[in-house]
Amino acid sequence: MSLFDTRVPAVLLRIDRNPFHHGTLGAVRSLGRAGTDVHVVADCAHSPVRFSRYVSRLHTPPPPGASPADITVVLRRVAARIARPAVLIPMDDASAVAVGRTRGELAPLFLLPDLPFGLPERVADKAELAGVCASLDIPHPETLVPDGPAEAARAARRLGLPVVAKWSRPWLVPPGSGLRSTVLVHSAQDAGELYRRAEEAGSRLLLQAFLPPGPDRDWFFHGYADRSGTVRAGGAGRKTRARPRGAGLTAAGRWTPNPPVRALAERIAEELGYRGIFDLDFRRCGTTGRYHLLDFNPRPGAQFRLFTDTAGLDVVRALHLDLTDRPLPEGAPRPGRMFVVENYAPLSALRPAPGGRELAWHASDDPAPGRALWTLWGRHVANRLLHRLRCLWRSHGPHGTRGPHRLRRRTDRPDSGGPARARVVRQATAPATDRADRSGRADRPDDERAGSH
Repeated sequence: MSLFDTRVPAVLLRIDRNPFHHGTLGAVRSLGRAGTDVHVVADCAHSPVRFSRYVSRLHTPPPPGASPADITVVLRRVAARIARPAVLIPMDDASAVAVGRTRGELAPLFLLPDLPFGLPERVADKAELAGVCASLDIPHPETLVPDGPAEAARAARRLGLPVVAKWSRPWLVPPGSGLRSTVLVHSAQDAGELYRRAEEAGSRLLLQAFLPPGPDRDWFFHGYADRSGTVRAGGAGRKTRARPRGAGLTAAGRWTPNPPVRALAERIAEELGYRGIFDLDFRRCGTTGRYHLLDFNPRPGAQFRLFTDTAGLDVVRALHLDLTDRPLPEGAPRPGRMFVVENYAPLSALRPAPGGRELAWHASDDPAPGRALWTLWGRHVANRLLHRLRCLWRSHGPHGTRGPHRLRRRTDRPDSGGPARARVVRQATAPATDRADRSGRADRPDDERAGSH
């Protein structure tokens, strides 16, 4: 007899248009292998996900930038087609925020964790997260939210260059804008220039003290907080490769028990009253050794399948079992297990993995997505290269001189004016020496948008 109530399907919702979101495929396979019908509400037209044998049906997703009301309309339509209650799993931040806002309307149609109203939006917003950390006394990089270009320049100097610049609600950054959710800023003037694009980005700019990367410094924790608040499944993992190097998504990671990280994750979930799947990113300060919370993702992380225990339990399966009143099996952790995203870390996919390894795309029982990956990824890389060459041509012109499309540098100096008025959202609890050694990069390429890591 199956552990799962296979009468209850699962609906995966993803608004972000990244075709190479391997977390979606991981959820499809995890639940499909358990005998559950899996419906995917996402743009999979150019994604390997659509070829998985475990996809029961694809549904047209809401467009990027859709309002919570519009998203609810789409989900109501999906629910009508399924014609029975289903477990709803948001797979990106935009989806998690929308479902958190409209839970009351969706609850009759879908099985959902009992989350406090607005909590997903609160923790997903980078500026709000700084305030959450302050209230819980959780280490977090010192964060300033400037009120203008001049203040942004002064805030950057105050924090000490380079600084990390983030858009507080990265899921609102429009595709094709050239803006990145996170970027490392090396000058005060660049910070001021970036602030001028806040309206285009759709949310506030925040500047954050930079904790440099290094060996054994980047960690993540995936977990599921059940209806009692107990954190089940999941575990702590260490990034061994990231894309781009030193920041960004996990290209390769290892299940590595870390009691301080687990204790922090459990305390955060408990004090917030969080219920459901969550994914936390930490960076350890090289000077103090303290773990600083960088991101709180109120949904499955893309590499959640790393934490599959000896009973086959992961956070997505834990959610389905808990919401359908089924007991969660007791399995043992599998430390040393590796997770590798082949198109981001192909060499890591070929190296020996004594502790076991799961690949993001290739699977012996579901080979079609792995075969499709390389054709689709090759087209993607070629199109990006062609786009860059066209931009270079427009910028420089046929004779090597810059054409009319060149970005003009503003003549006004953002670092002039009176005293800084940047609002302090979070003062790091660690001493100022946390910021002593700063180097490296923290930006993400355009195809690694919020909710894709």
